[in-house]
Amino acid sequence: MNRWIFLLATATLAAQPGYFRDIRPILQKQCQGCHQPANKMSDLDVTTFDAFKKGGKRGTAIATVVKYLTGEMQPRMPLGSPELAAADIAKFRDWIAAGAKDDSPVETSSNQPIVYLQPPVITALRWSPDGTQLAVNGNREVIVHSSDGKRILHRLAGKAERILSISYSPKGDLLAAGGGTPAQFGEVQLWDPRNGKFLRSATLTNDTVFGAAVSPDGSKVSVGAADNTVHMIDTATGKELFKNSNHEGWVLGTVFGIDSKRFVTVSRDRAAKLTDSNTGAFLENVNLLRGELTAVTRHPKKDVVAIGTEDRYAFVYMMDRPRNMKIADDTTLIHKIDRQDGAITSMDWSSDGSRIAIAGLSPVVNLYNADTGKLASQCKGHSAGIYSVAFSPDGKQLATGGFDGMVRVYNAANCQLQLTFSPVPLSHGNPTGAGQ
Repeated sequence: MNRWIFLLATATLAAQPGYFRDIRPILQKQCQGCHQPANKMSDLDVTTFDAFKKGGKRGTAIATVVKYLTGEMQPRMPLGSPELAAADIAKFRDWIAAGAKDDSPVETSSNQPIVYLQPPVITALRWSPDGTQLAVNGNREVIVHSSDGKRILHRLAGKAERILSISYSPKGDLLAAGGGTPAQFGEVQLWDPRNGKFLRSATLTNDTVFGAAVSPDGSKVSVGAADNTVHMIDTATGKELFKNSNHEGWVLGTVFGIDSKRFVTVSRDRAAKLTDSNTGAFLENVNLLRGELTAVTRHPKKDVVAIGTEDRYAFVYMMDRPRNMKIADDTTLIHKIDRQDGAITSMDWSSDGSRIAIAGLSPVVNLYNADTGKLASQCKGHSAGIYSVAFSPDGKQLATGGFDGMVRVYNAANCQLQLTFSPVPLSHGNPTGAGQ
């Protein structure tokens, strides 16, 4: 008898609608576009359980959601879209009747170190301006290493499940990490990398953000997003200064001009757009539209950018057009770089302006003469695609990371491999392979 009571109770619990299993997917699909941290219509955010339950200007979600979905309260939701299916509305009713409980799985707390059995895919790495640190993404964290890879200085654990870009301020007193949790939220985290102190964060959109870049004056951070938007964040407050929707595809990279007054964004819509970084006003397209754009980097001393494409080519452009734009105008193009062996995922420009490093789905990083566009050397050793590449501040070393999860550091002059290490502490608690 007790066994049957247990089975009956289990079946009853399983039949009850839950927030994570039943309600959250509907909110993500139908509601998050208008009710998210970056666009809180009626002051309602539905990206988390706590924010949704709190409600907005019209009252708590528990008291109003079904009324808005059925049209008892106007305007009927979702606004401008077909009415929600009766079965979906019933899920909200049943969930509320059952107590509106949160059945979300417990996430790893930021004060609980992640345990790794193998290195994660590396999607972002960056040297500090003084060359003493090398910051690399982990799962839900940024790991800050000593430049020789032998010591972990800080583990910067945040909310975002994935870190896709890292950028230091020129003074080295700020580290910006861009990423998020897919299909939930995008996030920009701001840290003091000198002591590992968390400063502030900004939650944006309902998906991950890409291409975080700190402005040369250190006052702003720019990011692109999977919803085709571009966002500008104030580093002092973490507040969003503006967002724009000038692109028609995912925005995968951003970079500021020398004076911080303008920035360039690159997108799957094939456009590299020049934008005013104070107002968000579109200025003009930098390029002639070709393939989907995936990466961008700027000359350290000039307003000249190198742009990588999905179809494996890279182009070097002036940010300023030498004459008035005409149809099919490509007057900003300085030169085209040879086709790579795989789609381009990451690029960097050496501090002296002489070399451009290009990485992609090929297991080789190619270094080019920035003035001529000619191949100078090739850095080999990876076994699969490379997703992030960065010159050291003095230009003498090149750090790379990708699918196999290992950081490799090369002599940038001749591509001789100097160092290979895992960026994360594996199950025995220490980085492996340091000093290889």
